[in-house]
Amino acid sequence: MHSQRELGDFLQTRRARLRPEDVGLPDYGDRRRVPGLRREELAMLAGVSPSYYTRLEQGQSVGASPEVLDALAQALRLDEAERHHLHDLAGSVRRPPVVRRPPEEHADASTLELLESLGDVPALVSGRRGDVLAWNRMGHALFASHVDFSGPRYPDDRPNLARLVFLDPHIRALYADWPEKARSVIQNLRMVAGRHPDDARLTSLVGELTMNSTEFASMWADHRVRPCDSVVFEMHHPLVGVLTVTQQSLRPPQNGEFHLVLATAARDSASQSALRLLAQVISDASDTRDPRPKRSELVRRPGMSK
Repeated sequence: MHSQRELGDFLQTRRARLRPEDVGLPDYGDRRRVPGLRREELAMLAGVSPSYYTRLEQGQSVGASPEVLDALAQALRLDEAERHHLHDLAGSVRRPPVVRRPPEEHADASTLELLESLGDVPALVSGRRGDVLAWNRMGHALFASHVDFSGPRYPDDRPNLARLVFLDPHIRALYADWPEKARSVIQNLRMVAGRHPDDARLTSLVGELTMNSTEFASMWADHRVRPCDSVVFEMHHPLVGVLTVTQQSLRPPQNGEFHLVLATAARDSASQSALRLLAQVISDASDTRDPRPKRSELVRRPGMSK
């Protein structure tokens, strides 16, 4: 990804969402050619020269200090996630552009033990780019029962959460508010792209989704960022009907790049009953064929590569 362009586009889109009255500036009612603050207005608020800010937004300056970035973040009214993203983008601009093929991801034994210990709580382990590295039987049944359960075992066949959300009609039908789910996925993916601009596989994934989904392309161009820490979704599950779950994303301490995604329902609610019913359905099915692989089978097989 072109780091200078990404930094400039992020600044421009954040500037465009602010009006003069939002930041205490007078609005004389003059017609503006573009929405939002003018560059010189933002530069004044941040305490930098208009020419310097213009060069920064146009990708012609690579030496913004942390102090300048914090001043811009304050002027743009960025939240904490957006401020970190701004620093990530500026840091990648200062580094030489080197596209790398990252090492293969796999869930380690302790993460798999944690996943197994969750019992009937739907859960999966997601990698940096949203690849499903492992899931328990309830996670598979709730999030993507139509996908081959064994897919996460093999790097070449792993389901990818962003690809499923934007390209799979089953997942689109699963979420009552699909646009909200899509925005949640893409805003988190934006944060990852800011931290890892040299990830060749991530760049390839973004390119694929941009080419195959106009909705992805539109949302990606908006440059919004937000971590998927905890979001409530209504789901229309093909086996147990309508249920509302809280999807939480936790980071195992031994690997900050992985996310443990859990789904829970309110105590004594109809949704909790629906999850119990789903657990019973897949338990009955496993009486004749247990779909759960042994823990050793979930670990990446030797010699597998993407």
